[in-house]
Amino acid sequence: MKKVVPSALFTLTALTSLPAYANDALQVVYPPADHQTAADRIFIIGTAPPDSPVRLNGTVIQDRSVSGHFAPSIPLAVGENVVTLDAQGQQLTLRITRSPSDPPLPSQFGFLDNSLQPAVDLARMPHEPICFRAIATPNSQVLVTVGSQQIKLLPVGESVELPPNSAVLTLNNQPQPQRANGVYQNCTGFADPGFLGSPQFQVTRATGDRVAQVSDGSITILDPANIEMVEVTASQGVARTGPSTNHSRLTPLPQGTQARITGAEGDWWRLDYGAWIKKAETQTIPRQGPTQSIIRSLKSRSAGDWTEVVFPLQTPVPISVEQGDRFLRLTLHNTTAQTDTIFVPPDAVIERLDWSQPSPQQATYRFQLKAEQAWGYKLRYEGTSLILSLRHPPQLSRDRRSLQGAKILLDAGHGSENDLGARGPNGYPEKDANLFVTQVLQRELENRGAEVIMTRLAEEDLYPQDRVAVIEQREPHLAVSLHFNALPDNGDALKTQGIGAFWYHPQAYDFSVFIHDYLVNRLGRKSYGVFWNNLALTRPTVSPSVLLELGFMINPEEFEWISDSKAQTQLGKALADGITLWFHRSQTGERAQP
Repeated sequence: MKKVVPSALFTLTALTSLPAYANDALQVVYPPADHQTAADRIFIIGTAPPDSPVRLNGTVIQDRSVSGHFAPSIPLAVGENVVTLDAQGQQLTLRITRSPSDPPLPSQFGFLDNSLQPAVDLARMPHEPICFRAIATPNSQVLVTVGSQQIKLLPVGESVELPPNSAVLTLNNQPQPQRANGVYQNCTGFADPGFLGSPQFQVTRATGDRVAQVSDGSITILDPANIEMVEVTASQGVARTGPSTNHSRLTPLPQGTQARITGAEGDWWRLDYGAWIKKAETQTIPRQGPTQSIIRSLKSRSAGDWTEVVFPLQTPVPISVEQGDRFLRLTLHNTTAQTDTIFVPPDAVIERLDWSQPSPQQATYRFQLKAEQAWGYKLRYEGTSLILSLRHPPQLSRDRRSLQGAKILLDAGHGSENDLGARGPNGYPEKDANLFVTQVLQRELENRGAEVIMTRLAEEDLYPQDRVAVIEQREPHLAVSLHFNALPDNGDALKTQGIGAFWYHPQAYDFSVFIHDYLVNRLGRKSYGVFWNNLALTRPTVSPSVLLELGFMINPEEFEWISDSKAQTQLGKALADGITLWFHRSQTGERAQP
């Protein structure tokens, strides 16, 4: 845990007048001074006395809230943009630098600094393609020499770039053609195992001028007959589709998982079933015993609020999980089934268990669940046996107004001077708004008999993983992280409003849709939408875990009610009513139709 910043506990009247943020001056809270961005436009978030005209580059801002807040967007040219605002004789100047989207070229004949790839040490299997890339003076010849082999790199010309994942939040996620003048690339494989050293690049132009440079990375071709093994040492090894945190997550690997190494790139291993994992989350081990396993019988057992299914294996193999409505599919990689008989006794969770062998290296077990709503799962190894734990439904009171028997975790997002979250036009921080509505919700849920767990009660400096650790330790029936929203630079802060819900595991989908629709309809709020999103607070598997964005701090109109204690209290009570209704509907198998 990070340290707790000394602070008085916030009370439920904290938002009544916002004295710390009310002032009579022109102010801009976003963008910050000397801001740099790749966006082609940006919003200006700020406030001024409502009876005072505010001019942006000489033009009066027309769309302002009743309190004088504003959020216009302006286009940005490549390079430095100077923006001036003035009101009541006050003037503010902003300098915003937009970076070019096209890759830069070398300032003199040769290669652009840090453009040679591979730039890190990598290892591949024989004949597996390895790609080489460089940015060099256009209209030149570029060669790369690796061992005794020489490869000609070809000019790319034009490429297509994909915007970041966040672009979908502003509906600007279309592919963008990009000039690739000076970009050279080609791929090839190598047959013989061994260390090939660092690639040597050479650029030559028609005049005969020549520049040579050695890449920072080296290349090794692995020997299929002498493959190393690794074991996962992290409590949950993060498996990904590629060798960087930009690649998508796969099912985490329980501590003790073992697999062969079939590739390496910088700080990452590629495992034999195709996923990549950070080297720091593993250790290499001697090859002892089988690298693959068979599986025969399995059994289940009761463990408090969980059903545990035990998979006896010869070695702790990598696993994948797929979850959907009323089913969970577990795939054991590097595993061959020799299963003839399955017996699952009557159970609170499992209706039926089926298995299949979709490929020679994969055994798949499909659990048909009794209830429409799944309440969580866990995976761990005990020796070489895999334990899959399935959560039982909560046992609630029959009184549909009561939450007796429900354990609910509430996370007030952000939380300290080091982590303000978004800020409203007058500087009011999201962390305080989050805590206010969370405390209202806490009180309402406890009045209904729920056990409520709070990740923070005051101004606390918590990393996302600190909050996740509380979820995994306390195992609530539902985990809800409460936030208020902002946008990437190219969004429209003036027009974008509404309640958003974010889920990751299918067990959280129904609640996400239900509570989103309930709040929109009950309070008459706008809808921002329901999103699948890979967020730390949506990734826990031990319970349905959802992150809510309850409105936009940066929207002038929406901020009027976000900064109003009565409206926030109404929101907290509506959340409690929606959560209560959802819990009881889940007991009867009803789906997300508020």
